[in-house]
Order: sequence, then C-alpha cells, then structure tokens
Amino acid sequence: MDRRSLIKNAGIASVLAAGVAPAVHAQAAIRWRLASSFPKSLDTIFGAAETFASAVKSMSGGKFEISTHAAGELMPAFGVVDGVQQGTVEIAHTAPYYFFGKDECFALGCAIPFGLNSRQMSAWMYEGNGLKLMREFYAKYNIINFPGGNTGAQMGGWFRKEVKSLADLKGLKFRIGGFGGKVIERIGGVPQNIPGGEIYQALEKGTIDAAEWIGPYDDLKLGFSKIAPFYYYPGWWEGGPQLDFFINQKAFDSLSAENKAIVQSAASHAHVTMQARYDAFNPGALKQLVGSGTKLRPFPADMMNASFKAAMDLYGELNAKNESWKKIYADYSKFRAEQNLWFRFTEATFDRFMQTQKL
Repeated sequence: MDRRSLIKNAGIASVLAAGVAPAVHAQAAIRWRLASSFPKSLDTIFGAAETFASAVKSMSGGKFEISTHAAGELMPAFGVVDGVQQGTVEIAHTAPYYFFGKDECFALGCAIPFGLNSRQMSAWMYEGNGLKLMREFYAKYNIINFPGGNTGAQMGGWFRKEVKSLADLKGLKFRIGGFGGKVIERIGGVPQNIPGGEIYQALEKGTIDAAEWIGPYDDLKLGFSKIAPFYYYPGWWEGGPQLDFFINQKAFDSLSAENKAIVQSAASHAHVTMQARYDAFNPGALKQLVGSGTKLRPFPADMMNASFKAAMDLYGELNAKNESWKKIYADYSKFRAEQNLWFRFTEATFDRFMQTQKL
C-alpha cells in the first residue's frame, strides 16, 4: 500500500473510531423538462403531468424536479415523440395513438376502436403482457413508457347536423384523434387529426363538420356546444384510452434506483388520479350541457355495426403486413376476449341493473 492510501485509510478509520460518519457527497439535483401534448386549460389531462411532477418532487425531497410545458411551449403537440427520442426533452406526456402514422402499434398503447375499456387496459398493462410488449416496441424509438392516466370511455363527439344513419357520415369532415380515423374513413367519413387547442376554431370556421375530444367536463370548457348542438355517444374508438409518460431511455437509465422507483410510483399515482377526476367531474358537466340545450343522441345501430366490421377488417390487414402489430395484437385480442367474457357476467350485468333503478 502506498503512502497516500495509508494516510487516506487511516483517516477514515480514525473518523469511524470517533463515532462520526464520513461526509458523503450530496446527490446532484436533477432537473427535467416535460413536454405535454395538451393545453394548460384542461386541468384533467394536462393536470396529470402536473400531478406526476409534483409527486416526483415531493418523494425526492425536492432533489428531482420536472417542469411541465403545455403543447406549443417547447414543441408542437404532435412533436413530443421526436423530442423525447432525440433527447430534446427528457419526458413527454401524450396519447400514444397520435403517432400511429409512424407505426400503427402506437395505437395499441392507447386505444383502438372496439378495444379494451380503462380497467381492462390497466389489467393488460400491469398484470398481462401489455407493458412488456409495448416497451419492446418503444425501445425502437429510444423510449421507455409508463402508464400516465386514462379518460375512461369517451363521448362520440359534437355534430352540426343530426346523424340518423350511416349514410349521413358520407363526406363528413370529422376531427377524430388517433387511430379511429382509419375506421371513420372506411365507413365514408373524412377524418381530421387536429390538436385539442385548435378544435374550436376549426369547428367554428366550418373547416370541420364534427369533432370529438374526450367528454363533458373538457368539452364544456372548450365550448363545443356553442357551435354544434348534437352530442353523440359512445366513442367506440376510445373505450379506455391510456395516456403515457414517454421517457428518453438514456435519461431514465442515468437515474439512481431510488429515482427510478420514484418515477414509477409517481406515474402510477397520476394514472389513477386522472381517471378519478374525469369520473367525478363528467356527470355534473353533462347535466349542465343538457340543461343549456345540448341534444344527446346515440350513434345509429347501422353505423355501429359497420364500424365494428371495418375495424376487424383493418386489424386483419395489419396482421398481414406489420409484424410488430401482429405480435402485440395477438396478445391484446386474446386478453380482450377473456376480459369481455368476465365483464359480461359481473360488471356489465351489475351496471345494467343499477342504471335501470331510481336512485
């Protein structure tokens, strides 16, 4: 042992002998930026990012801070995957199906027409193979994902004119997010993918004939009822759309084990909180909309049936041309079949009974 090592070890020994712990270098503070795909005015969906960031800061004792930025502040709403992939920001909060143009598999991480409901989606992610399969896919984009909220089943949207049959959709310009537009196109509509903050202006100017967003609470804030009086249900293309936190893989790998656990826990907290808010706030907002003249309508049966058939045909075509889709969808569809069988005898039966009672 050389002289320097001897002195160093002797010094540590003397400190320990004196009952004083040696000084440990404080962990450096971490500062990340989060790019959201949503406007700040939507306290439910943008709020999930704020809930996540607040939990990370609290659990880390303020040593790990994440600043949250609305769509357009750091990058466009639909630019966040590129931003995370390239390391421009460390993290994004978004709806994965916005990016189905890169690969249709993005939609499976969020929602596909006639897919899983919100509880089934969480079950597939956390206890099925969902998280494993989607992370294998996202790895191609230098991304690791964490579930980051769910809206629950959505409404079908706002229409200027009444939709009495499938024929009324022919040529109709419909703002519809994500993958559902592929099915709308097959049944005669003209899908438009427009960020949430730009929908009102497009509907007001007549650039589009109809628009869907999420549900009563957000839709009331966005003012769609002032322009389009007919409010349709259900949003069959979004039975349980999951939001995600997309994190740059290198940034995540650089975290300590403790901070990785904090991120995971904070994301789970935000995931639960977001749907709890929607479920709590939507009933009152729907009453308010109906009270001010909104006309609630179910989608006609021929439209629902045609949409289902078109969706199943689409999935079959994708199985034949996209190997990643085929692999993930095989697991997804098997899980969906088993879940629907179970829910048929429990949740659905209970819900149908309760909804016929006078409470």
